[in-house]
Amino acid sequence: MRDSILLCYMAENSDHIDKQLKNLGERIKQIRKAKGYSNYEKFAHQHDFNRSSYGRFESGEDIRFSSLLRVLDAFDMDIQEFFADGFDKKKKKRK
Repeated sequence: MRDSILLCYMAENSDHIDKQLKNLGERIKQIRKAKGYSNYEKFAHQHDFNRSSYGRFESGEDIRFSSLLRVLDAFDMDIQEFFADGFDKKKKKRK
């Protein structure tokens, strides 16, 4: 019984993380387009990102914090500004 509760919690937590990563990718894409770059490959090239790595950032795959900071630097944006829009500010309740 305890194992099934733990697996259920892990699945719910995994879904939450996946949703937040997709949200993160969408936010990165939104800002890139707002900065006038319609093509992610051109943005990646001009800001010295590996094209395929940057593409994964926008698709919502897991991103290292240092990579996120590099992206924000390229956007000339701080972390508070980045997370000020498009993210749920409510804390998730633990079960």
